[in-house]
Amino acid sequence: MARDTLTGSRIRERRIILGLKQAELAKRADISPSYLNLIEHNRRRIGGRLLVDIARILEVEPSVLTEGAEAALIGALREAASGPLGAAAEQDRVDEFAGRFPGWAALLARSQRRIQSLERAVDTLSDRVTHDPQLAASLHEMLSRVTAIRSAASILAEPGDISPEWQGRFHRNIYEDSGQLAETSRALVAYLEAADDKSGSEATAPEEEVDAILEEAQYVFPALEAGSASAEIDPAVPEMLAESLAQGRSEAAKALLTAQLSRYATDAAALPLAALTEALARCGPDPVALAAETGHGVARVMRRLAMLDPDAVDRPEAPAGFGLAICDASGVLTFRKSLPDFPMPRFGAGCPLWPLYAALNRPGEPISVLVLHPGQPPRPHRAFAIAEPLGPPRLDRAPLYEATMLVTPVAEDHAERALPVGVNCRICPRRNCDGRREPSILGRDPREEF
Repeated sequence: MARDTLTGSRIRERRIILGLKQAELAKRADISPSYLNLIEHNRRRIGGRLLVDIARILEVEPSVLTEGAEAALIGALREAASGPLGAAAEQDRVDEFAGRFPGWAALLARSQRRIQSLERAVDTLSDRVTHDPQLAASLHEMLSRVTAIRSAASILAEPGDISPEWQGRFHRNIYEDSGQLAETSRALVAYLEAADDKSGSEATAPEEEVDAILEEAQYVFPALEAGSASAEIDPAVPEMLAESLAQGRSEAAKALLTAQLSRYATDAAALPLAALTEALARCGPDPVALAAETGHGVARVMRRLAMLDPDAVDRPEAPAGFGLAICDASGVLTFRKSLPDFPMPRFGAGCPLWPLYAALNRPGEPISVLVLHPGQPPRPHRAFAIAEPLGPPRLDRAPLYEATMLVTPVAEDHAERALPVGVNCRICPRRNCDGRREPSILGRDPREEF
């Protein structure tokens, strides 16, 4: 039997290893148990989004299910060799190496995945330590309590007589401050332990809660698309949807999500999905050309492209879809949709070299730049950006601008012409960068070692 027809058998084997029942896997993949049974017995082919979802549930790469572990191992080795540290690797002999030394090959593949995981962890922790308001407030509160306790204790420790009345006051102050310090410490520990649990409203800032909801929905909301045939939008629909999606979340998160969904509904009503996909087939993924074709603003077209269901549109030139970043006039990101090879910071501002910020200096002028992240392997992306005013013009008041940037991957043979960019300065390894704001905690770019 051909290797690609054994996908179902591999799914069944992996499910048994994880101790999952067939009904449980089917429920989590949102399919019927009978259909999963046909898949596991290789009587139904599987691919696309369903394959990706099942692979995620089974905690493996989709290639492991479709091609087997050997092909996945070879793919991981090629990925490791394509990075800056793998320039001397004999990539034409990777099949031979994996066949002759499978143990060493597996070790290198695991090390590569571990490196990527640690890089993502450093990115997340750096953003949290630098910009997380709740963490900063908790640390400030703890330091204040410690200082107060130390001051009271130093007075009691000084030589000389202190009246019993003042001793009682100092003891009471120390007792109260230590109790508040303990409470703040417990809250901080609970916050940090739950930082990766996006389902808990107390674990994250409101912006993170909204990001988690949008990511879970894959940035697509069919309930809002259904009303796009009408120019009238019922404001209650986004509000009710936000209330449903944000159950158990903070009130601030619900307010932010309502604003995001209201804009989504307005964009969907103005530029329906059918009209967008037809224009996309004629013009390709160029938001400026699509704006001219559809008669809508470039920023709106960018937002609609970023919210497309990747399975609903045939786009072989960019299988990862579109990423989106929106910032206000201060440069702080108010919306982010990352791509696998184009991560975006969870807090604060991004790389100052992004065309997103250049657009603020050239309002109304669309910008297109080829950019390259220092990933492993680095992959070039085409970035489109534009800054448009918020609201209608007003007399005697300067307009307030909002910048929007759309990113989509392009062919790797464009990498030499791309502008090197990063996520933000704190975790960017590039050394001689004119836009650097602070030293990197990652040191130098590994490519500069050779």
